[in-house]
Amino acid sequence: MSVTVNGLDELKKLAGSDLGTSEWIEITQERINTFADATGDHQWIHVDPEKAAEGPFGAPIAHGYLTLSLFIPLFTELLDVQGVTTKVNYGLNKVRFPSPVKVGSKIRLVGRLADVEDVPGGVQITVDGTIEIEGGAKPAAVLQSLSRFYA
Repeated sequence: MSVTVNGLDELKKLAGSDLGTSEWIEITQERINTFADATGDHQWIHVDPEKAAEGPFGAPIAHGYLTLSLFIPLFTELLDVQGVTTKVNYGLNKVRFPSPVKVGSKIRLVGRLADVEDVPGGVQITVDGTIEIEGGAKPAAVLQSLSRFYA
């Protein structure tokens, strides 16, 4: 379920709030292959199902940066900021990949709006995110993301 705010003042009031959980999305071999083609990272652990089945994880795994790249579409399920002219990614403070995401796994985002601070012309938000693996003991990714919203 998405939280919708209208404008920067409403966004500021959400600082420190839990934003909830996104829907699950499946990590398919096709998605992994497409990411490999886009980035040029065709390591066998990602794109060779037969060889990966004999490797350390027993199956192909998603690139860590593929998992990270899914933060934005998952995050847009949690927070909808209306009444602004521009929304931009500003960067990351922290990222860790505690557990690999095997092909066929489902992931989702749990988010918390840790901070909202003023910047010239808008605000910068800090989001604490955990990308969970369905049935997994450890998350796929733990991160702190920065985004800016301009009036």
